[in-house]
Amino acid sequence: MSELIEVSGVSKAFGGIIANDNVSISVPEGRITGLIGPNGSGKTTLFNSIVGYHPIDSGSIKFDGQEITKKMVPQIARLGLLRTFQQTRIYGKMDCVANMLVSESHRHEGFRSMFRKIQPETTEKADRLLEFVGLYQKRRLVSGELSFGQQKLLEFAMALMNEPRILLLDEPTAGINPTLINGLIDRLKRAARELGITLFVIEHNMPVIMGLAENIYCLANGKVLAHGTPAEIQNDERVLEAYLGGQTKGDD
Repeated sequence: MSELIEVSGVSKAFGGIIANDNVSISVPEGRITGLIGPNGSGKTTLFNSIVGYHPIDSGSIKFDGQEITKKMVPQIARLGLLRTFQQTRIYGKMDCVANMLVSESHRHEGFRSMFRKIQPETTEKADRLLEFVGLYQKRRLVSGELSFGQQKLLEFAMALMNEPRILLLDEPTAGINPTLINGLIDRLKRAARELGITLFVIEHNMPVIMGLAENIYCLANGKVLAHGTPAEIQNDERVLEAYLGGQTKGDD
């Protein structure tokens, strides 16, 4: 089993605040890997570094064996590495299908492809993915009228339009009605199983991440505190202390 993402000795500081301190993690291809930690532990900073949102101070980040530390966000995205955010990023005045078509992949076709005529198979793909996430019946609704949970499902479907090799999900269940969470978890697992997409997930909801991820990293104060299976993480005294102690140093 190959490692799709390899983070080696990565450090990142903002002014005098150390957000990530010599962090090393690996994300195996075709699996679901979790990233947990108390607020301020550096999780989102690490995600931002991986996808190229800000340069790291030291260390190395590789994607499928290729060094991406110096690459820009669009270059990294074209390799097949995408992320979602805690707050949804959809086009609220457009319907769901239009959101899907706007986000359609240009990984292999370049900038000029943005102006080409939309092909029927692209619309069919959008409909198929909206059905996959459970939004097919709402595909012609203006997306701003969807519930927050449904908007998160739409954002997930939009990411799938890009056919990513790996998807970094930043708190996918945050703000979602509990009745929708199980459905989202099921679709994330199906995306990994049926679509072959590797998932790397930040999640504060412990029951969710324990039931979703196959291996989990825990950050605290910008450092890797623990790594293991869900069972190992749940029984790690250091992890329990990190959460109960409420550490807040650094950027989340």
